Amino acid sequence: MNDLRFPTKRLLAVALAALSLLPLAAPAAPEGRGPAASADHIVALVGGEPITASELRARLARVELPPGTPAAARAELAREVLERLIDERALLQSAREQGVRISDTEVEAAEAEVARRNGLTVAQLHEQLPAAGLSVRAFRANLRDELTLQRLREREAARVRLSEAEVDAWLREREQPADPAQVALELAQVFIPVPENAGADVQARARLQAEEVARRARAGEDFAQLARQWSQAPEAAQGGRLGLRRADRYPTLFWEAVRGQPAGSIVGPLRSGAGWHVLQVLTQRHVDLPPPTVTQTEVRHILLRADTDAERQAAQRRLAELRARIVSGQTTFEAAAREVSQDASARDGGRLGWAEPGLFVPEFEEAMEALAPGQVSAPVMTRFGVHLIEVLQRREVARGARELREAARSALRQRKAEEALEELAREARARAYVEIRETAP
Repeated sequence: MNDLRFPTKRLLAVALAALSLLPLAAPAAPEGRGPAASADHIVALVGGEPITASELRARLARVELPPGTPAAARAELAREVLERLIDERALLQSAREQGVRISDTEVEAAEAEVARRNGLTVAQLHEQLPAAGLSVRAFRANLRDELTLQRLREREAARVRLSEAEVDAWLREREQPADPAQVALELAQVFIPVPENAGADVQARARLQAEEVARRARAGEDFAQLARQWSQAPEAAQGGRLGLRRADRYPTLFWEAVRGQPAGSIVGPLRSGAGWHVLQVLTQRHVDLPPPTVTQTEVRHILLRADTDAERQAAQRRLAELRARIVSGQTTFEAAAREVSQDASARDGGRLGWAEPGLFVPEFEEAMEALAPGQVSAPVMTRFGVHLIEVLQRREVARGARELREAARSALRQRKAEEALEELAREARARAYVEIRETAP
């Protein structure tokens, strides 16, 4: 099995998004974590290690609050975020005591991923760190902490043991959720407007049109085509699709009408203050459950292994030249893979077979998902080296009962692992000396 795959489908919980330099982040933790770091305003101490005001501000900056949020709500958020920082610091101290170690190689791979996500080389990333209030040392320390917490999550997930009865109960609880906030819902609509103060004849004509659309949809006509032909809503050109969202983000009229209806159902016409709506249910499931179908991608790649920054830059240049030859028709992707790829898939022309979401490391998968069939990526850096990726084709595959059950098992295991990690954090905090000096950054 190719080593790009994660057997447990684990994802690097890259707080990399939180540490992203676009836009440049608020100042992060000072260089050290001991008493020498006290030049910054200290808001709490955990086992003798300070949490500074700048750390709290940086974490608060990750949370988007709506304009006009009351000061009391902002103060409460600051208290909650500080509590989370204290838990994390205690957990990190406990992890070190237990011998959890993140290698320099792992930190360098995460660092390369941050650079790649921002369209930079590692050297360019380092040049921009001072403007964000970060040294290279502090930045790498942040990455090491994030990777340590991820290692703990993975360890707890591996310890979870589930019975078939637990999986059955979990699935039953999610068959017919009553709370719309727990339902992932996608609808398509045909909208026939009724102007305000419309006469009886206009109202009757709109109703007849809506009834005709509903009749034809139930008779099997393509709903998307009916929407393009009849609907007067902005999304008509997209076949009437309203997007996948939580059910409580839809009008109550829609949710109450479609609740419990299977995918493909036609509902309506429904009368609102604006006019008539005919709805088609595209997806309705509990938010914890996976979609009933999955997009699979057939993909191949060329890998040049690279461990140092210089090797990565050389590999990028070589693969950029190779891509130009492939795109211009001077060689084929398959021939190039057989000739230069340093992955075990080289003998098969770089083929990795059909892949589902979550099978590859995040940076590889992100680049793959951005490609249309037949396209070849620019060089992509991962912890394994530098790749060229070609998508051959895609297909939609229905999940069988076994696949849905495995997805349910995975979600339940992850939830239990998070609960176990929270308990570890509580225990670690109880053992540590904690002093909260103030909650405002």
